[in-house]
Amino acid sequence: MKFVDEAEIEIAAGKGGNGSVSFRREKFIPQGGPDGGNGGDGGSVYVLTDSNINTLIDFRHQRHFKAQRGENGMGRQMTGAKGEDCVIRVPVGTVVINIATDEVIGDLTVPGERLLVAQGGHGGAGNVNFKTSTNRAPTKAVPGTAGEERGIRLELKLLADVGLLGFPNAGKSTFIRAVSAATPKVADYPFTTLYPNLGVVSVGREKSFVIADIPGVIEGAAEGAGLGIQFLKHVSRTSLLLHVVDIAPLDADIDPVSQVRIIERELKKFDLALSKRPRWLLLNKIDMLPLDERAARVKDIVARLRWGRKPWFAISAYTGEGTELVCRKAMALLDAEKLEHAEDGVA
Repeated sequence: MKFVDEAEIEIAAGKGGNGSVSFRREKFIPQGGPDGGNGGDGGSVYVLTDSNINTLIDFRHQRHFKAQRGENGMGRQMTGAKGEDCVIRVPVGTVVINIATDEVIGDLTVPGERLLVAQGGHGGAGNVNFKTSTNRAPTKAVPGTAGEERGIRLELKLLADVGLLGFPNAGKSTFIRAVSAATPKVADYPFTTLYPNLGVVSVGREKSFVIADIPGVIEGAAEGAGLGIQFLKHVSRTSLLLHVVDIAPLDADIDPVSQVRIIERELKKFDLALSKRPRWLLLNKIDMLPLDERAARVKDIVARLRWGRKPWFAISAYTGEGTELVCRKAMALLDAEKLEHAEDGVA
């Protein structure tokens, strides 16, 4: 199934019911007064996260959502029934944006989270509300107000702990296959990954994290080149970025250091805060180099990048060499981050 991460829909809350103009007509009360009830409120539109949904594909087929209008008021001071709310179910990790203003209405990251996106109209007042000492038979009633209507954009951001970055063919899909049960498509042409893949990495007993294989980033991605910004945004929630680099490219003119710098620039253009997130270097495909050349090749790339004391790992996603160490270190970092957040919460 194709991954759908963005959809635009039209929503409309229900109109409020009209107030009623009515008078008591009882046999033994000839001077019966006004008894027109109020109109019921219109239904509102809500967005609700559902952990059983993982794409926005259903919105390709249904784009219009409308809540029920409130019923009109009735005699005997009876208020009209409230209109039924419209509840739109979306995956966890969905951002709701007002198309007209580009304003973020809500960022939904918790299962069962409910967000009001269009308020229902208010019911109008019936004539019983307008009785005074000088006007005992008011014929005035107020119509219900209109419900809110707007276009909204739904954007799904993957909820992953670790994100894989790298040029096409750097070996990200092979890495995620090596460390998790995910089976992304692997081939030797650009943009094999046409949508993000998620994998669960188990590290010891009852310890695991979610890793996202983000499609290849190229120069100009922040402006939409290639697969562009639609995939860059999926790394924005991750706690750790693993930057996969092919250190043994088949094309001798390709420089791994230049490729790292290009992606660094794209990250800064897209989100400066994201560019400062922990990012580890995975020097992949060491199995493609002769044993006596590996150490020198790795040392040269790390030195030219001025990577300093930042973590780096020489690995082979194809053979699995070095991948277990990366996962154990990543789990330790995530555990430490969760502990820090828990302590902050207690404080």
